[in-house]
Amino acid sequence: MRIMAIALVMAAGIAQADEVAITKGQMSVTVETPQGQQVIERIQDTENTITGEWAKTSRPCPNFCIQPIVPAPGVTPIGELELMEFLNDPEVVVIDGRVRRDYQTGSIPGAINVPYTEAADRLGELGCEIDFDGFICDGDNVKSAALYCNGPWCGQSPTAARRMIEAGFPAEKIYYYRAGMQGWRMLGLTVTGE
Repeated sequence: MRIMAIALVMAAGIAQADEVAITKGQMSVTVETPQGQQVIERIQDTENTITGEWAKTSRPCPNFCIQPIVPAPGVTPIGELELMEFLNDPEVVVIDGRVRRDYQTGSIPGAINVPYTEAADRLGELGCEIDFDGFICDGDNVKSAALYCNGPWCGQSPTAARRMIEAGFPAEKIYYYRAGMQGWRMLGLTVTGE
């Protein structure tokens, strides 16, 4: 009888441990990173809260002003589910547009760091070819870019998008995850380095 009671308690614990899903029926997403496969899932602790810098709701504007959903004409806004799909899409590069020190505090698994100050100069990494006036980005091998930064108040990835467009990158190949790291962390999703 005691063994059966222990088994029931363990089964209840297992069921409870899997109650925080990404979507109904989807517990995790596995993405390839330079370090190998990384599983993205939500924190299973239903008492978990955001703490520290990510819990801060009010920041002085400027520099920390609320960003538009569409940072430049032609750019497509996306959410977490689309971003997770893009992490496994070889035709899309997910870009963390934050400065390196912020990137090193934790990032979305599978994203590469292209600080917003370098975005217009690194279009070759997306398949564009350098030209005297910027880049030529009209070939079949040009990948799309999904940009994000710290959150709805962070102007780094919107600035990167605008600079990329000015340098010749097509706006329709840019996706913008406005919620950024603050939204990602709010949902309890996996962050590198934690």
